[in-house]
Amino acid sequence: MKRNYLLLALVALSCNLCAQSKKNKAVAPNVPATVWSIEKANNWYKQHQWMVGADFIPSTAINQLEMWQAATFDTATINRELGWAESIGFNTMRVFLHSVVWKNDPEGFKSRINTYLSISDRHHIQTMFVFFDDCWNKTPAPGLQPAPKPGIHNSGWMQDPGDPMSSDSTKYPELEKYVKDILTAFSHDKRILLWDLYNEPGNSDKKEASIPLVIKVFSWARDINPDQPISVGLWAWDFEKLNAIQFLHSDIITYHDYEEAPMHQRVIQLLKAGGRPLICTEYMARIRNSRFSTVLPILKKENVGAINWGLVAGKSNTIYAWDTPMPNGGEPVEWFHDIFKKDGTPYREDEINLIKKLTGLK
Repeated sequence: MKRNYLLLALVALSCNLCAQSKKNKAVAPNVPATVWSIEKANNWYKQHQWMVGADFIPSTAINQLEMWQAATFDTATINRELGWAESIGFNTMRVFLHSVVWKNDPEGFKSRINTYLSISDRHHIQTMFVFFDDCWNKTPAPGLQPAPKPGIHNSGWMQDPGDPMSSDSTKYPELEKYVKDILTAFSHDKRILLWDLYNEPGNSDKKEASIPLVIKVFSWARDINPDQPISVGLWAWDFEKLNAIQFLHSDIITYHDYEEAPMHQRVIQLLKAGGRPLICTEYMARIRNSRFSTVLPILKKENVGAINWGLVAGKSNTIYAWDTPMPNGGEPVEWFHDIFKKDGTPYREDEINLIKKLTGLK
């Protein structure tokens, strides 16, 4: 998207949402009465230290299913890698769940979630859990997951619930049971920071076809009314209808931004017009000039939560760029995402030093 169009879209979004948020419920009937007030959202945010961390999947898992299925749930790697996160001052991880795992083993899945939370809590890390996702491969299936395709970013990542299930309303009752079961089990769990109900709705060319499920998952979450806030992150500024739904139904405003620092700064300034706390739940793509050295200090200064994509290089292949595959599987000249190599050594020592400085460890 050209930057001038991005700015215009952001200005329009900010003005529209700010105006809508001030209207009463009779004018905006789709806004649930139980959306947190701006005051409650800001009070909640003040009770937490600056949120900083990564989108996390263990290096031994290619996707959400391999992370959570019983046969491949790798607690040793999770413990080791969360220890590396703790060592640089990270206190928050964003972690994707998957409905297929729940469908095949609901009680086992909840037990493994509890185990994960116990491990993360030992490392003084809170968790943002993600339910649905419109990114990458559209037909998830249980069992043995595919091997990584050499040099291809997220070659095995799975949408949730997938396509066409995400737009098939006859499947929604099953998805409702899943969401409500997980939320009921963990709605009072202080180890969980926030529920991110849907990652990048409308991606994979779905666009407005994802709107019905977005509305439903907000409704299901409100039925349970967890202690933790709920959100669906903004990510595509030209998705006007989706953006309005996401903004007006979220307690805390979360968003994705892989642009360089000046543009990211403008996004923050415009989103702050809504008056709610902000958490950037995806950023840092080095070859796009979204870097720790340029963006992370801005997020700290603006008191915006900072969750970068990727912790440890592994089977997800996120050291490779989205649109620049390397079929020979060689190491790119510059990593796209991720912070640590598989043995725990930093990809860049200067980045580690900066992160430690900003998190108060140096």
